Amino acid sequence: MTSLRKLAYAAALAVCGLGAAGLSAEAQVKSPTLDAVKKRGELNCGVDTGIPGFAFQDSTGKWKGLDVAYCRAIAAAVLGDAEKVKYVGVTTKVRFTVLQSGEIDVLIRDSTLTFTRDTQLNLSPIAVNFYAGQAFMVKKSLKVASAKELNGATICMLTGATLELNIADYGAANGIKINSLLFDKPEEAFAAAEAGRCDGYSDDSGSVAAARSTMKTPDDWVILPEIISKEPLGIFAREGDEKWGDILKWTHMILLTAEEMGVTKANADQIKASKPVDPFMQRLLGLDEDFSKQLGLDGAWSYRIIKAVGNYGEIYDEYFGPKALGLPRGTNNLWTKGGLQYALPLR
Repeated sequence: MTSLRKLAYAAALAVCGLGAAGLSAEAQVKSPTLDAVKKRGELNCGVDTGIPGFAFQDSTGKWKGLDVAYCRAIAAAVLGDAEKVKYVGVTTKVRFTVLQSGEIDVLIRDSTLTFTRDTQLNLSPIAVNFYAGQAFMVKKSLKVASAKELNGATICMLTGATLELNIADYGAANGIKINSLLFDKPEEAFAAAEAGRCDGYSDDSGSVAAARSTMKTPDDWVILPEIISKEPLGIFAREGDEKWGDILKWTHMILLTAEEMGVTKANADQIKASKPVDPFMQRLLGLDEDFSKQLGLDGAWSYRIIKAVGNYGEIYDEYFGPKALGLPRGTNNLWTKGGLQYALPLR
């Protein structure tokens, strides 16, 4: 290539670069899902049909739980109102089909992020909002201290999940046979265990703690020490809408960052009024108007998330803490406290 041709080529590249840079941030944001949610004025959020801790309805019919809080946080960020959510209870068996069909905008249903679900189901695993592993709960009357002693036992569990395969692998590795009794909904499996149709219940550790809390006499049940799988539970979106995935991912990061920086639902206004000089705090509390225009959202979106649901630690404590299910945070603690929850930097 001659020198003149090189110069012409470089000039063309520069013009192209300037053209792209000249586009407004809003013009570069293209998200069919975001557009549909804004036009509808409501977020369609897929959650569990009813399980303490993750997603359940209280005596007044109000939806609550960790996953529900994430639905509310997304609505606060995108629509400016955490109440603008339609909760769609989906079973384990149909949850991914419902997301693929477009009936829901996001699936936050204590679902494990796996290789197959990423590569074969045309779904995007966004973020892990709860680290767990498959566990067992059995009646104390069985006098069983280890899952390795469950040879011949029948365990209730949900159909359409990886639970049965995990148990089969565990049984084969330990030379035992554990039978399964499958159900579509958690409440059906809980009731069957309570009625004695099976010897126990198996699910991710958070759901097992939830199951124990629903028993008439929780102290009659024991959670065995073995964790037989990795179950990183989290957020799923449809593939092909990267910008929507970015909004979901950064909603999770805002919840973690708020906890890292000590910002809560109660003190957010006070810290904001003090006009902090820390750029990260300014972005977190909506004081940087240019922050996240690339998401197609206004600068206050992150502040609204915190005011709507608090930080990650507040949500966990409300639904899994000592006054709820009594499940220690463990791997769900912040990385600064020995856990796995680690927020990406806001820059």
